Amino acid sequence: MSHPNPLSLVERPSHVPPNRVVYFDLFDIPGADEDLALAYRAFQQDHPDIFWTPLNGGHWVATRAEDIEIMHRDYARFSQRRVAIPKSPDNVPAAIPLESDPPLHTDLRRPLTKALATAAIAALEPKIRELTVTLIDRIKDQGECDFVSEFAGILPIMVFLDLVDLPRDDSSVLVPMAHRMVRGQTAEARTKAQAELAAYLTEIVRQRRANPGADLFSQIVGIDVAGERITEADAVAYATLLLLAGLDTTVSGLALLMRFLATHENHRRQLVDRLGDKAFLRQAIEELFRHIGVANSGREIAYDFAYKGICFKKGEMILMPNMLLGLDERRVQDPLTIDFARKSPISHAIFGGGPHVCAGSVLARREFQIVLEEWLTRIPDFAIKPGTRAVVATGMVNAVLRMEITWPSASATG
Repeated sequence: MSHPNPLSLVERPSHVPPNRVVYFDLFDIPGADEDLALAYRAFQQDHPDIFWTPLNGGHWVATRAEDIEIMHRDYARFSQRRVAIPKSPDNVPAAIPLESDPPLHTDLRRPLTKALATAAIAALEPKIRELTVTLIDRIKDQGECDFVSEFAGILPIMVFLDLVDLPRDDSSVLVPMAHRMVRGQTAEARTKAQAELAAYLTEIVRQRRANPGADLFSQIVGIDVAGERITEADAVAYATLLLLAGLDTTVSGLALLMRFLATHENHRRQLVDRLGDKAFLRQAIEELFRHIGVANSGREIAYDFAYKGICFKKGEMILMPNMLLGLDERRVQDPLTIDFARKSPISHAIFGGGPHVCAGSVLARREFQIVLEEWLTRIPDFAIKPGTRAVVATGMVNAVLRMEITWPSASATG
């Protein structure tokens, strides 16, 4: 990897040994367009288990399963008060409840966990399935589509907007905002998008706090913590975080999963042949989760301490590329092979880990299973459109921005 412009680099702190410096740019990982897993794994295999990069404000990177799991769990040393790389300025409001630690995090998250529990999500399944079938039927006779804009970018968003009782038409405004906030090229662009999103949500939050309904927003924007109602600002931050999760991470996960199936016919065939076997399908999805990486985790060092011979300093940031937990040969045998018969439990961290594990994991798993059942029933054979390739962006959330796929249309086969 060529060294970036030195003007963009942070000077190596004196406590960072020169042999732990690696030029790792979270937003420009070589080879990500060809194979995201191999692109990340190259840094795991070719460099120290934990290294420091002078890019994006200067931060540590942990690449091995053992360390990633410890850092997920040990919030006393690896705090979630700040999670973004580059580190968010002090004047940027915390993302509630994500950027908080127990016991506050536990109290803030309790209504969200309840609202997204297995029983609640099971009740949503008919609506999710109906929407999935409608979207597939709309495009199946075309013989091709941009999977992101015509399917993955619609389904999870509509499901989320239904959950929070917002008009589905608002997706045309919210999706561009979320995109700029997550993948804006500058801190200024991301901050501006965050302000726009907060402005959109403030009036909604006020209405739900004054007259709560049965929707998800109503359940979280007026909660009491330690006997006091959360402030309006914290309620807006909470709603913002939920909206970003609903509008971005699931979209990215679906596109990454389908990108794998579009380029691996044998694995796709295995799923098609056993679509009626729900236990097999759930197991296969967990194995696919191990190989695709969506959100990365960031932590702030809470105080000065030594860890495995490394001197961490208070306020430094460390990144855990969650995909690398499932690609670590010290934890997973033959990690580059996707084996749908791999024994459970399958090690992966697609939903993070520890007390901050994604509260929406039950919903995401259900959506992924429904999509595979309904898509592969109607469009069992598909591939990346010849002459194109998926456009991938890396960052705190890895994403497929565009992916043109083709399949035999009814008119072509009839």
